[in-house]
Amino acid sequence: RKRQRYVEKDGKCNVRGGNVRETYRYLTDIFTTLVDLKWRFSLLVFILAYAVTWLWGGLIWWFIAYCRGDLDHLEDHAWTPCVNNLNGFVSAFLFSIETETTIGYGHRVITDKCPEGIVLLLLQAILGSMVNAFMVGCMFVKISQPNKRAETLVFSSHAVVSLRDDRLCLMFRVGDLRDSHIVEASIRAKLIKSKQTQEGEFIPLDQTDLSVGFETGDDRLFLVSPLIISHEIDERGGFWDVSRHQLEKDDFEIVGGGEGMVEATGMTCQARSSYLAGGGLWGHRFTPLLSLEEGFYGGGYGGFHQTVPVPTPACSARGGAAAAARRDAHLYWSIPSRGGQP
Repeated sequence: RKRQRYVEKDGKCNVRGGNVRETYRYLTDIFTTLVDLKWRFSLLVFILAYAVTWLWGGLIWWFIAYCRGDLDHLEDHAWTPCVNNLNGFVSAFLFSIETETTIGYGHRVITDKCPEGIVLLLLQAILGSMVNAFMVGCMFVKISQPNKRAETLVFSSHAVVSLRDDRLCLMFRVGDLRDSHIVEASIRAKLIKSKQTQEGEFIPLDQTDLSVGFETGDDRLFLVSPLIISHEIDERGGFWDVSRHQLEKDDFEIVGGGEGMVEATGMTCQARSSYLAGGGLWGHRFTPLLSLEEGFYGGGYGGFHQTVPVPTPACSARGGAAAAARRDAHLYWSIPSRGGQP
């Protein structure tokens, strides 16, 4: 059967929230809500914000001219209108745009005989500054989001299980395609698997941390070349009793995530990928990529996902540790005693 992913290979979380009753919480943080919108909706809000304020200002300027009787004295040169050369709603709308954007063509100008117009001019200037700051700020944050930077952080297509220093390890590879490196890069790994507690409680998609060097500091990466991330399988992890046969039929997911600061902008980015139980290659090892060239190290990404088979026991880490203990005990009792015979 097809296994359902909790996190897709490209890092997108395959979880959709629904039935949110307290939708007002999104409006209390309207800035983040606008930044999180899709581009087509963000552009629509951007256009509407300016169009509505311009139309609102134009309508009020036209209403002031209508109430003062300026529209009835268009040809009366002795009459002092609120705004010179304002002869209808279209010209009021254009004057609203000029006022809010501080263009000032000079054809339509407010006079000093209109106190209500002076108040409206101040309000519209303040409103225009607020709209500019808010909308331009949203667009700047949306454009400068480091999500696209994470596209050049790549994970291997498979996770492998093989021996390292006589220890059974689960490994995957991560690399950075750009020359501008990720600063303070770190790596984490989670085991996603449903379980049932001793009290009978069923926990769907329980998350267990997989140690990838947190205790020793190996999770802090100097990511200038592709690195192999290794999780040593021990009794504290979730793979202590997993054998090769069980790995192929078990139902779990491993989520690997890398995080760090973009060197060019100083913003934090995160990249994720996942590995299903059937996608792990037991008894394989990643091919090396680095080579010593003339004055530098070469590291192409052509074989980034390639693996080679290596001799690996098919039993679980527990079984391997028990077999090693029995072998050591057999060797111990096989050594003849020094004490002895006369």
